[in-house]
Amino acid sequence: MAKFFAHGPEGLVDVVYKELQELELNPIEKTPGGVVFDTDWRGCYKANLWLRSATRVGMPIISFKAKTAEILYQEIRKFDFTQFVSNQQTIMVDALVKKSEVFRDQRFAALKIKDAIVDQFRDKFGERPNVEKENPDLRILARILEEDVQISIDTSGEPLFMRGYRREMTEAPLKENLAAGLVLLTKWDQKTNIIDPMCGSGTFLIEAALMAARIAPGLLRRGFAFQKYLNFSAADWNELVNEASEAERETDVKFFGFDRDSKAISISESNAKRAGVSDFIHFERKDSRDFEPPKEMGSEKGVIMVNPPYGERLGNFEQLKDVYRDLGFVLKSKFKNWDIWVLSGHAGLTNGLSLKSSENFNVHNGPIECRWLKFHVNK
Repeated sequence: MAKFFAHGPEGLVDVVYKELQELELNPIEKTPGGVVFDTDWRGCYKANLWLRSATRVGMPIISFKAKTAEILYQEIRKFDFTQFVSNQQTIMVDALVKKSEVFRDQRFAALKIKDAIVDQFRDKFGERPNVEKENPDLRILARILEEDVQISIDTSGEPLFMRGYRREMTEAPLKENLAAGLVLLTKWDQKTNIIDPMCGSGTFLIEAALMAARIAPGLLRRGFAFQKYLNFSAADWNELVNEASEAERETDVKFFGFDRDSKAISISESNAKRAGVSDFIHFERKDSRDFEPPKEMGSEKGVIMVNPPYGERLGNFEQLKDVYRDLGFVLKSKFKNWDIWVLSGHAGLTNGLSLKSSENFNVHNGPIECRWLKFHVNK
């Protein structure tokens, strides 16, 4: 058993924790940046395969204090990095430094760590691994706060939000793991129909459909960093992949995505097809001022999830006021007794909906502080 760390977006750590619980991967500690969990390498594979809201999975390997660059170098030399990759493979060091008098330049810290690792390989094998910045076989994550140093290895490779289905996107799309985390925050029952009246790239609906169809998001990816490690168990991985494939199911949930931009609809349809959920989602070009409950739903109520534009993202404040006012009018007049979730990046704009929220979650969409708001339209 070993400790691993599931990095999560700000505001979604509780969601990551719950996901790990449901996967039976023994989460043991929440931190501002994610969740520590205790498992073996097979559990690490499973986390990468199934986690929807996490950004990546790392494995903390050493921590120590370094008052000088030489101490940093020597402490790194003590750990055997040759257990993970060979001298024929590639490495990269990603350093984040805060409040350090010694390592004021992150590049200097990364260089010292890289030197210690390649010198270790040279001493053992007579040659060193190459550095590869774009797609290394082993990515080392160094976090230095004052004199405290924490070193981890990245088991994910590309961030977990890079599912592989979104090769095209509209302007300012939600990251896939953020969209999934927001859906999970709603405690959606995976049975109720969902509408997104400003669907953009279709990310909300695609992530929800993946949940309803029980499709592991990791199945859509090209691969993971752990598959390049010397200790990689292809047998364990293949068994997990087969189990995930067998867990997939048909769903009767209906998903509807509308957008006034025909290009956005085309992109959404292509993304849904690559994700394997196009049979469950209906996309249609329609202005948010004109959408209404789909006839296919009859009198059945559903839930609306929407990420409207906000000033920092698209357009400007004055132009967007009318968009929110019109959206609020449609919601109040046509969607009585529906639950509505809105990602708000600007309180002044969201107030234009003229609806009172019943739940409020603080999240971050990249650098933008947002609120995930629940409204219910009463009779």
